[in-house]
Amino acid sequence: MSGIRERWPAALALVAALLGLTFGSLSSLDYIQHLDRQIHDVHCSYVPGLGAEASPDNACRVAMYSPFAALFRDSFWGGVPIALFAVGAFGFFAAFALYLLLAGPLAPRRGLLFLAVFGVAPLLVSVLMGTISVLKLGHFCKTCVGIYISSAMLAVAGIAGYAGDRVGVSPNAPTAALPRRIPPTWSGAPDATLVDPEPFERKWGRPLGGFMLIPAWALALALFSTVPALLYVSALPSYASYIHGCGTLEKPTEATNALLHVTFPGATQPATLFVDPLCPTCKAFHQRLVSEGLLDKLDLTLVVFPLDNDCNWMLDRPVHPGSCVVSKAVICSEHRALPVLEWAYENQDELLAAAKSGGGIPNVRAMIKARWPGLDACIDAKETKMRLDRTLRYIVNNHLQVSTPQMYLGDTRLCDEDTDMGLSYTMRKLAPALRGK
Repeated sequence: MSGIRERWPAALALVAALLGLTFGSLSSLDYIQHLDRQIHDVHCSYVPGLGAEASPDNACRVAMYSPFAALFRDSFWGGVPIALFAVGAFGFFAAFALYLLLAGPLAPRRGLLFLAVFGVAPLLVSVLMGTISVLKLGHFCKTCVGIYISSAMLAVAGIAGYAGDRVGVSPNAPTAALPRRIPPTWSGAPDATLVDPEPFERKWGRPLGGFMLIPAWALALALFSTVPALLYVSALPSYASYIHGCGTLEKPTEATNALLHVTFPGATQPATLFVDPLCPTCKAFHQRLVSEGLLDKLDLTLVVFPLDNDCNWMLDRPVHPGSCVVSKAVICSEHRALPVLEWAYENQDELLAAAKSGGGIPNVRAMIKARWPGLDACIDAKETKMRLDRTLRYIVNNHLQVSTPQMYLGDTRLCDEDTDMGLSYTMRKLAPALRGK
């Protein structure tokens, strides 16, 4: 029974590390699959390996597209996924826990101390990432939660192993607890008067271990944690030929001043953004621009592009019902177009539900009037309809696809494949001036 009591923390640490390794590997695999710039299923389940799906509102996909999922996004397309560091760290802890488990009472006490101290590191990172999930993302990725739980188990195992060893053996334990090797004298007979060479080990029941073991293990942990990321970076393909190949804006100017302009202080990089206020993808793209600190660096031309046949003659049915009236509200707001657009994004589900309800468009108008009372009369004005028509004509003259969002940096189109994981890298490649801001 004493052997079981001594080994259970190492066994728990091994299970925790293997679980963390599994969740980290699945998260890394999901990330790596998207390096072909296509959409793939994403694992999002508390059961490792299950729950792969391609839905855009998958919590794990949202987390993967967020700027917090990877490091060095400016330098590499998609950045270096944080999950790769978890793979390396949990791989090391799995090997280390297996060593402690097999060694049992012969494992040095410095090994237990190392696991107790450094085994808390994944938990600290998990606490940080969990806080970001709550404050920035508003939800938890299930695969990430699996890593958080694994980190907590590892920390508990490390602390329990060290604490149990300190209280589990009496300082007055028999001195014969470990075999004693006494060197012979010149006459060939053992010299019983020699000082015990391992007093600490004989006192506590297990060897202490050399002082340099902890620095050596810490170095090994650092190597294990970084090598997967270094291998990943070395294998990344070049994206230079892709990010410039999605076309240009044929006629960037509009003679009648129908377009909206949003200029942030100090912004010098011209950009043209085509959006539908009730488009969920536009909302997600806008949130990524904000979270990566890019939106306020743009001298922005805002072009409303409602995918609603109530005003858009390019469609025979509404894709986002109610977007025509909301687009007119954005146009009417003029100098406060961005706040109205962001209000529409924040209340997008409610506005779409109102448009699809029995009351239809009048319900949407009522919501706009309640929040922006000064816009109601302008929405019905003939000038507003004409300005929206000229905006749509500008879109037709540039032969744009009937889809949103679309962004142009200067005259160069940002590829749809670069609007999520590769956003920061691509924008700074197309607009090098953004890098220094």
